Amino acid sequence: MTDHATTPDAGTPEGIDDAVRAELTSLRESIDNIDAAVVHMLAERFKATQRVGRLKAEHKLPPADPARERDQIKRLRELAAGAHLDPVFAEKFLTFIIAEVIRHHEAIARA
Repeated sequence: MTDHATTPDAGTPEGIDDAVRAELTSLRESIDNIDAAVVHMLAERFKATQRVGRLKAEHKLPPADPARERDQIKRLRELAAGAHLDPVFAEKFLTFIIAEVIRHHEAIARA
């Protein structure tokens, strides 16, 4: 919590310069747009992994593929480094997604 009073709508301290407030608003709008794109891309990714899960279940393949997961983590770490994003963060993010995909594949296999 801060010492500054905030305006309910802007979420920024009162008395901030109008130019700074405008830039902050613009940056936040960009972040909101990027967040929306990330959600839509994740939805597309999960549509594809659901198809993979059904294919694996049909052919009695295991829900997890540790070799593929290792390769994907390595690839994502390299992409992250090239994009100036912390590779450790990228790995944590992908590991979280992989765990969710495996959970979905296990549920599909049980169905």
